[in-house]
Amino acid sequence: MQQYLLSIYQGDGEPPGPEILDPIMANLAALNQEMKAAGAWVFSAGLHPASTATVLRPRDGEVLMTDGPYTEGKEHLGGFTVIRAPDLDAALEWGGKLARAIGLLPIEVRPLADEAESCDPPRG
Repeated sequence: MQQYLLSIYQGDGEPPGPEILDPIMANLAALNQEMKAAGAWVFSAGLHPASTATVLRPRDGEVLMTDGPYTEGKEHLGGFTVIRAPDLDAALEWGGKLARAIGLLPIEVRPLADEAESCDPPRG
């Protein structure tokens, strides 16, 4: 079965208040339970704000370190879920359920590269 990354984007700034966030978290917990019961859920995690990120870049044999996110923007990755699904259609169905459960910003669905594919050196 293929694994898929369901990326959850969120706006920068203060998170919504509990009157908005509490029902979202309850919806998310229920959906995670549904995914687990179906054998689709692999793991999920939330992230601290993008402002807490550190970017490392190779330069002239050294590593340059900068504070903050890699790209500037009004929205950043706020969390993710990794699922197993038999095909893209099934993954998109789970992604749609996640989008409805959260209801704030888009969900990106992307297949994970095969372990064998990701470990093979480029040929050419």
